[in-house]
Amino acid sequence: MGASHNMEVSEFCLEGRFIDFVIKDGYKLKGLLLGTHEGECYIKLAKHLRAGFDLRLPAGTWLQVVGYKEYDIKKDKVTLKAERVMAARSEIATIQTIAAPQEPPSIDNVKVKPAKTKATILVCQKSDCMKRGGKAVCQALEAALSDRGLEDQVTIKGTGCMKNCKAGPNLVMPDKTRHSRIQAEQVPALMDKHFGDKSLSAQSENLREAAIFNGKFYGN
Repeated sequence: MGASHNMEVSEFCLEGRFIDFVIKDGYKLKGLLLGTHEGECYIKLAKHLRAGFDLRLPAGTWLQVVGYKEYDIKKDKVTLKAERVMAARSEIATIQTIAAPQEPPSIDNVKVKPAKTKATILVCQKSDCMKRGGKAVCQALEAALSDRGLEDQVTIKGTGCMKNCKAGPNLVMPDKTRHSRIQAEQVPALMDKHFGDKSLSAQSENLREAAIFNGKFYGN
């Protein structure tokens, strides 16, 4: 790849967390934002990558990007252009969250924050469960999360009827385990059982690393 006397071209290889796509005119994919240890950077995608790129890529996914870095000496401007985009880690599974961007994000003065995927505790909010102590259970869950410093990793979500009214209160933990007849005083032991010996940050990491490009690498 040649370069004029005003342009210096070199290869680059970056690893970082995918932040968002950069879209032009509301639908044209132009590039992506990558959060690296040096900060956030904008990377243009080569034409052959734009056509096949999966816009369902979850924010926070670790990527490895290989391409060319162009430095315009006259304008003192650096442009990164990707020729290959690959998963930076081996955890490839099925994409579970689809979040296509609607507008081009601003790339100026934006701080890079790792994407967080919260685990969810489902609690029945129907009247039968509430009468049997559901409200107190919700309050106990909130207190237990706060005591364990899990507020940023676990969320509590109310649901409709779980079809087990006579055995309320009913709730479902993040691992899909269903519990019935739960009372507020049982919540601390329940939280210790599900979260005491587990690293939620590690679980969230595995989920964020899931499924790039439907299990395939683009640009190989």
